[in-house]
Amino acid sequence: MRIEAVNLKDHIASEINLTVDQLITPAAGAELRKLLRQRGVLVFKKLQLSSEQQLAFASNMGVVRQEGEKGIFKISLDKKANARGDYLKGSFLWHMDGTQDRTPVFASLLTGVKLSTVGGQTEFANSYEAYEQLPPKTKERIATLRVVHSVETSMRRAGIEETDENLSYWRSIPDRTHNLVWTHESGRKSLVIGCHASHVEGMPKEEGQALINELIEWTTQPKFVYRHEWSVGDLLIWDNTGVLHRAEPYPLESGREMSRTTLVGEEAFS
Repeated sequence: MRIEAVNLKDHIASEINLTVDQLITPAAGAELRKLLRQRGVLVFKKLQLSSEQQLAFASNMGVVRQEGEKGIFKISLDKKANARGDYLKGSFLWHMDGTQDRTPVFASLLTGVKLSTVGGQTEFANSYEAYEQLPPKTKERIATLRVVHSVETSMRRAGIEETDENLSYWRSIPDRTHNLVWTHESGRKSLVIGCHASHVEGMPKEEGQALINELIEWTTQPKFVYRHEWSVGDLLIWDNTGVLHRAEPYPLESGREMSRTTLVGEEAFS
């Protein structure tokens, strides 16, 4: 089927114009999956999908992870909606999902249900393209490096209270080590970095952290970043295997709520 797509930035994000009935067909799912791989982020403005429609669309894009309400997870800092809402403060920092797993999630779909009047915009950075444009000397320097990723590191950086309960929970999730440069089955390469990147194996801690910070700063420069201003009913999809993301801070009492559906990972870190 023919899909109308408008590129929002040169290196990331395309806006898609389809009706809901067109969107939830298997043919659309197959084509949009290809486009997602190319563009990193797909934007559907004011689509107003129901939970059932979001799940139907997601199922045509991949395998839905069972979480929340039949695959719809509420993203909210309100503890009435999410008992562990505090940890979502970590989403204010650049990150990718699933670095504590051997196989990270493939993609996530997010619908704006209720918005904050202040903050809450979401930013995405294309780490595929960022790697491609690195200077040759930097590519050579980082080619064989491995980085340790830690939940505790990301939570501390997010300023989440270090209670005994929190520390116990963070430390119950083992650290995971990945190649800094992920060579995908497709042959493309991306950077595995973010607030969860604790240190570089075999490198003095300060030197390793300086390198990680340098690469995050490079990857999140404006030419690689798309910033989304939400309207209620917007739907966004991003390729988690090559796109970092973060939400801009918003008041914890704002009631902001997003409906997320996650697609199971298909390729292990390499």
